[in-house]
Amino acid sequence: MSENQGPATAYTTVDGDHVHELEIKRSRFITYLRRVETEEAARGLIAELRKSHFDARHHCSAFILGPDRTAQRSNDDGEPSGTAGIPMLDALAKRETSPGTSDLSDIAAVTVRYFGGILLGAGGLVRAYSASVSAALDSATLVRRRRMRLYGIDAGYAASGRLENDLRAAGTQVLGTDYGPSAATLRIALPDDPAGIAAFAEHLATLTSGAGVPQDRGTAWVDLR
Repeated sequence: MSENQGPATAYTTVDGDHVHELEIKRSRFITYLRRVETEEAARGLIAELRKSHFDARHHCSAFILGPDRTAQRSNDDGEPSGTAGIPMLDALAKRETSPGTSDLSDIAAVTVRYFGGILLGAGGLVRAYSASVSAALDSATLVRRRRMRLYGIDAGYAASGRLENDLRAAGTQVLGTDYGPSAATLRIALPDDPAGIAAFAEHLATLTSGAGVPQDRGTAWVDLR
């Protein structure tokens, strides 16, 4: 993992739910990935799959939570100790989302195994569970999240569409537009950086002839699209 100074300001997660199946020596390894933000949600996925795959022999799991990845759990669910949950967790924790950076979080992985009658041995199981999660990540859509400062910008109805287009063209993250009784309010997100925010305010003043004033609405984690 790349070095961080202070709390994380960005991380990567999976975009929604994803399923991938791998067959190894007649055993089926079906890996489910889900974006989760709490341990309760991660355990909810496990419980859900125990019901839908009630006839499977194992429901092994691993999850990582939080921008700083402070919560990491795994479970072998009856496989020999250390042959399933830990390899799955390693596949999540060590996944490079960009060169030299492993920052995958808010993600749960559950691998459902249907035994095919051929014993894989401890080493074979480690490789199978690791490969199953890695293959699922290979085909999943990932999304980058960043802690951003939120602002509202009031504009007249006639001017709001053009202002939104101008802001998007300049690379500003526009989250949407709210329409009130007398004006529209554009919701935007900026990197939580004083110099960048000051530069944006100047740019906005130029676009609106000084009429546009960003209203601070605090910070939040935002998906970058």
